[in-house]
Amino acid sequence: MQALRQFMQRHISLNRVEWALIRTKIEILHFEKGDMIHHMGDICHRLLFIDEGIVRSFHIDENGKDTTWHIHFSDTNANMDNLYVVDYASFINKIPSQLSFEVIEDCRLYSISYEDVHFLYALGKKYERYGRKMSEMAYTAAHNKLLSHWTQSAEIRYRHFLEETPFLLEKVPQYHIASYLGITPQSLSRLKKI
Repeated sequence: MQALRQFMQRHISLNRVEWALIRTKIEILHFEKGDMIHHMGDICHRLLFIDEGIVRSFHIDENGKDTTWHIHFSDTNANMDNLYVVDYASFINKIPSQLSFEVIEDCRLYSISYEDVHFLYALGKKYERYGRKMSEMAYTAAHNKLLSHWTQSAEIRYRHFLEETPFLLEKVPQYHIASYLGITPQSLSRLKKI
C-alpha cells in the first residue's frame, strides 16, 4: 500500500499509528480486464484508490450512447495526480450513481467504505482535511474537464491529453479516448496524424 501512503502523505502527515489505523479500514481488491466494478443506478458505497491498472468510468444515456467520463490509472509517467475511482456525487449524497466503472487493464484497488471514511473524519481534523483536499481535487478536475470541452478545440484537448497521459494511447481503446475527449474516433485518427 506504499502508493496510497505516499499519495496521502503529499496532503497530510501520517505517523505510524495513524497509518496503521487507516490500513485496518482498507480492503485490497483485484479485478481483471473487462470486469465491471460498479454499475450505473447503484449507490457508490466505496472509494477506490487505483494502485495498478486502468479503469474507465462512463455513462450510458437513454439512447444507449456510451460516454467515457474519466480514465483512472496509476502510472509514474503521468503528469497528473492519481484520483480515486468513485462517483463522488453518489458517494457523498447516497443517491443512485450516474456512472459505471469498467476495468480496461487488470488492476489492484484499495477500497474504503463510506462508513469507514466517516469514522476517520470523526477521529480528527487531519482526516477531515485530507477528505476536503480530495473533494477540492475532484471538483477541480471536473471543473477543468467541463471548461476544456466548452472552450478548447479538439486539437488542444488532444494535445493536453498527450502531455498528461501519452502512455494511455497504447493501453486504452481509441473509441474510449475519443469519447473522453468529446470527439469522434475519426476525428481522433485525424488528430493523431497531425
